[in-house]
Amino acid sequence: MANNTNLGAAKAAKNDEFYTQYADIQKEVNAYLEYNPDTFRDKTVLLPCDDPEWSNFTRFFAQNFERLGLKRLISTSYAVESKKYKDYQPTLFETESPWFDADKTRIKGKIFELTRDTNQNGRIDIDDLEWHYLEGDGDFRSKEVCQLRDEADIIVTNPPFSLFREFVDWIMEAEKGLLIIGNQNSITYKEIFPFIMENKLWLGVTGFSSDMVFGVPKGTDVDPKDKAKAARLGYVGDFTRLGNSCWFTNLDHGRRHQPLQLMSMKDNLRYSRHKDFQAEGYLPYDNYDGINVGYNDVIPNDYNGKMGVPITFLDRYCPEQFEIVGISKTWFGFATKVYPEQLQHSKDGKVTRVTKLNDGPVIKLDTVPVGETYYTIGETLYKQEYARIFIRKKQQS
Repeated sequence: MANNTNLGAAKAAKNDEFYTQYADIQKEVNAYLEYNPDTFRDKTVLLPCDDPEWSNFTRFFAQNFERLGLKRLISTSYAVESKKYKDYQPTLFETESPWFDADKTRIKGKIFELTRDTNQNGRIDIDDLEWHYLEGDGDFRSKEVCQLRDEADIIVTNPPFSLFREFVDWIMEAEKGLLIIGNQNSITYKEIFPFIMENKLWLGVTGFSSDMVFGVPKGTDVDPKDKAKAARLGYVGDFTRLGNSCWFTNLDHGRRHQPLQLMSMKDNLRYSRHKDFQAEGYLPYDNYDGINVGYNDVIPNDYNGKMGVPITFLDRYCPEQFEIVGISKTWFGFATKVYPEQLQHSKDGKVTRVTKLNDGPVIKLDTVPVGETYYTIGETLYKQEYARIFIRKKQQS
């Protein structure tokens, strides 16, 4: 919960200044190349929402321009005055350029392009970047950046957290390839989940179980625990770690086609290491058509109906093995019933009138659970599960 709280606080404050590390970009991109060496070949890659002078996205793709076989690299930045964080000093790269304009540098975005060996040293790399100021502030929704999007084949970046929904839609409406960073909670957004269910968007190679470290502007308030974890991972100073960040993409990779190794319902009930699951088994939902599967490692291989699984399932989702049929969110309209007001019985004994049962999957109980929050409507007992994605085993033709 600490990770979610940290990221949630960042979003609430619209603190969108999280800088991706070179090693994380390299690790992710290399996995696509292992699956298909031509993933980026002859492609135009756009890096919007970037800071090209020092961005690790620009640095990685520029330094690997020839290895990736790129046709064109474009990187754009927001104007300083368009950001919340405005403690900015132009780099020597900018100030020593004949294009430098002291007035424009704070109010105009910049565009960097790489297409050719400008310095005639026999290779195309970061030293060949050419740049100029944009007409506007570099907002990805502006007409000029939309035009760059339309010219690109693949869009790669760490977009502002506060604009993640809109940014994904901006890419999807142009039907472009994407490789971007978000947080796992984005999966449940009504603007995002339909793309996942329709197999137009999926998780990248770096999933939920991996810590990702991000740079932050100097002086940013960082949770001491996250700062310490970043330091243990080798990043000392203005860094934080976000344990629930992951990559989203529509580029294919090998991990996506690795089926889960599963056992039967009977064997799971007998051998599972999860004591609560062994005690309860596969309980049916009261308000959804399906059974509750609380852990990914107890998904049965011999059940053909709908199953509600944790959202972390997407980290292991193989489209040849399962199909995604829904999500336990009110906006999806997937629930089979609506509950009247209920009493919430908290762990500490506090009783409150609520309507929370309509917010997620519900299981009807025979007895009062020990050490858990539960709900009552009259004499009937209920408990609520976390958000669930509903899946069904693919039928072999």
